[in-house]
Amino acid sequence: MRIQKHPILPIPQRKKISFFFKGRELSAYEGDTIAAALFAHGIRIFGHHPKDGAPQGIFCANGQCAQCLVIADGLPVKACMTLVGEGMRVEPVEGLPVLPKVDAPPPMREPETIEVPALIIGGGPAGLAAAIELGKRKVKTLLVDDKHLLGGKLVLQTHRFFGSSDAVYAGTRGIDIARKLADQVHSLPSVEVWLSSTALAVFSDRKVGVLRRGEEYVLISPKVLLVATGARERSLVFKGNTLPGVYGAGAFQTLVNRDLVKAARRLFIVGGGNVGLIAGYHALQAGIEVVGLCEALPECGGYKVHRDKLARLGVPIFTSHTILSANGEEQVESVTIAQVDEKFRPIPGTEKTFPCDTVLIAVGLDPVDEFYHKAREFGITAFAAGDAREVAEASAAIFSGRIAGLRVARALGLEDTEIPHEWLRLAGILASRPGPRIQPGLPAQEEGVFPVLHCYEEIPCNPCSSACPLGLIYVDPADIRKTPRYLGGEGKGCVGCARCVLACPGLAITLVDYRQDPRWPIVTVPYEFLADEIEPGGRVVAVGEGGEALGEVEVVEVLAAPRNDRTVLLKLRVPRAIAKKVAGVRKEREGPAPLPSPVIRMGDEEIVCRCERVTAGEVRKLIREGVRDMNQIKAITRAGMGACGGKTCGPLIKRLFREEGVPDEEVIDYVKRPLFVEVPLKVFSGAGKGD
Repeated sequence: MRIQKHPILPIPQRKKISFFFKGRELSAYEGDTIAAALFAHGIRIFGHHPKDGAPQGIFCANGQCAQCLVIADGLPVKACMTLVGEGMRVEPVEGLPVLPKVDAPPPMREPETIEVPALIIGGGPAGLAAAIELGKRKVKTLLVDDKHLLGGKLVLQTHRFFGSSDAVYAGTRGIDIARKLADQVHSLPSVEVWLSSTALAVFSDRKVGVLRRGEEYVLISPKVLLVATGARERSLVFKGNTLPGVYGAGAFQTLVNRDLVKAARRLFIVGGGNVGLIAGYHALQAGIEVVGLCEALPECGGYKVHRDKLARLGVPIFTSHTILSANGEEQVESVTIAQVDEKFRPIPGTEKTFPCDTVLIAVGLDPVDEFYHKAREFGITAFAAGDAREVAEASAAIFSGRIAGLRVARALGLEDTEIPHEWLRLAGILASRPGPRIQPGLPAQEEGVFPVLHCYEEIPCNPCSSACPLGLIYVDPADIRKTPRYLGGEGKGCVGCARCVLACPGLAITLVDYRQDPRWPIVTVPYEFLADEIEPGGRVVAVGEGGEALGEVEVVEVLAAPRNDRTVLLKLRVPRAIAKKVAGVRKEREGPAPLPSPVIRMGDEEIVCRCERVTAGEVRKLIREGVRDMNQIKAITRAGMGACGGKTCGPLIKRLFREEGVPDEEVIDYVKRPLFVEVPLKVFSGAGKGD
């Protein structure tokens, strides 16, 4: 299950080590997490829940839950956050883990307190951008991030980003943006970075508790706090939603794009926003079959160009459909979906079941903003940036971070830190939702060479305009959401350099060239898969922008030059009648077919709290009995008492209240847990690593 070749990501040479799982010797690479190493061997069940014996596997891959709990060298650890060690002995959790005996508690010591002018929690795009602005102004800044690399979710993004080429690196791949931002931060003497360090809590004495490098508990006393902690994925309640093989896009991309492990063989996606659409494309690049995607709305909510990329590669997209169940005994074996009516109710008789081993849930994001609200409650001068402030695209998070950096500097009393009005205007544009889809029709030109812009939706993006050396593609500089226009003609002609084709993040530009043979023009299309999969002289299926097959065509040339930044250019000889319609290619394959009869999973109740295995029926019963306090529900059922601290089940329980007709204002929310994640008690005592 290792990824051996990838069109975008390099496959590094790493030292092999060995470890044991259930007494069986297995191989791993240095730097693998336990979860990645197990997935590489096709092991997706890490143990069983002590309450009902339900199989447990990876869920968040971010240390926020305990679904992947294992026993490593005698200690309970999270498989997604713990690195494999040479000779490590890993056992599944069967029942409650037995903790090691302690003869005497270690002596306690007061934690170190560190004072800093600025503390940034989160080293993703927003946190890095803010740190750069503060570092430029020589503000002493501490940046804390719980990963071993800076960049946040950027390190998982192989695609080129949208937005402004000048302001936020639009047209550059996310993995490369992460490196650029991290290099800038590391070059700034006034910015200190703590990696593998988790912010645990904000306290009423205006200090922030931090687990430094996983070993030492310290207190940070900042004058100003910036929260740039990103967002967490929403979950769904459906039958089989806790089976191993059901998880979110972040977990999937972590395994695939960071750990280079095939997290699935056959994948089904629930949710047609950008997160789900992009994850599907990443899966195809990793050689994983995408069985299909369903979206409850009549149209996918993500960018049309992202949707079109999947459709052109033959992925079935079922709009106005929802998931009914993930099916299987110990892990996912199939998924059942159904069409919904205008009130999003499943329509009987429309059920379809597809064989798959993974169901990816991508139904939206919620801000991780607990630290920000606690800081404000306790009187700390605090700001939020990126998704912690407003969930949007990563390009918007970068610019949000730049603005937040100036706000922090101004709060610290620095002069000349006024935020330019143009920055605020551009920030609003970058964070905006997709606008109207305006299809202008095919260009009238019938000679020479020219680009065809298969981009009809208003989204913030201008790399094509920046890339054209002759300035022949126009995007309104006052509002880069406006769709691009080709300005050729009247003495100004395209020279066929194809830079616009390479720069487009949506792979939505092709080049039509009539110069060699007007009857059989050459069409240049972008291709972000392995170049050796297609050979000159071979045949491929040309497809339109929405994935409709236009016919088999000949591949004239395959250009995979280093200067193309890992995008392959395919030159196709096509009939004149379809030349302007061609938007991409796919190799002919049989599409996935549903099973002859749908699988309807019966007998299991939907799980709301996956940590404590609490069903929707248990919670509904209490709501109908008059309970309006989620803390009372926790006390009776244990819902919200697990490792995630109610972050996953909390929104689902609130949804149950709404379904039962209880207004939000009548519901008392959980009392927030004092710590963001669990921490071994020895850390607070000041005991050493080996104690």
